[in-house]
Amino acid sequence: MRLLRLAGWLLIFGVSGLQAAGDARVEAIRKGEFIEVRAYAIVDAHLSVIWSTLTDYERLPDFVPGLRKSKVISRQGKTVVIEQSGEARFLMFTFPIDVTLEALERPPASIQVRAISGNLRYFEGGYQVEPDPAGPGMVLRWEGSIIPDVSLPPLIGELVMRMQIEDQFTGMVREIERREFVRRAKESKFK
Repeated sequence: MRLLRLAGWLLIFGVSGLQAAGDARVEAIRKGEFIEVRAYAIVDAHLSVIWSTLTDYERLPDFVPGLRKSKVISRQGKTVVIEQSGEARFLMFTFPIDVTLEALERPPASIQVRAISGNLRYFEGGYQVEPDPAGPGMVLRWEGSIIPDVSLPPLIGELVMRMQIEDQFTGMVREIERREFVRRAKESKFK
């Protein structure tokens, strides 16, 4: 039954983006062996809240689905090395993800990330935050390229990566929104 529901969902939404938290959208496109992923959301939060959530590496497993461990190994200036492990799931398949990432922080609006070891053949991408030109919120973007270590058939690879990034990106957006709500509640107490 679960498989039938997922198949129906796939037929309805395809591999293009779909709405997640707020106005979040995620898409994945295969280009050769690369899977390029783009995620986008308009977030009604202060830039400092967005930045502190994106860089809260050790607490990421608390709000990013599929992430079991995230540990800062070293920090030198704006470069942070992080070990992460978790899994991507699709139907009855589970793909473990163990990776060491190097993050280059460019406060307050950009983080570039690349895998330096682990079971992803290639992983590079980053977050970008900028004011929303159409309103008072902030635009949060993730763009990256991935080559999984396992061979995934066409369409399935894009789907698995899109679903994984969508879950993780949505978890990040929800945590930003939660932290912004707490910040505003505290701020209103002192007015």
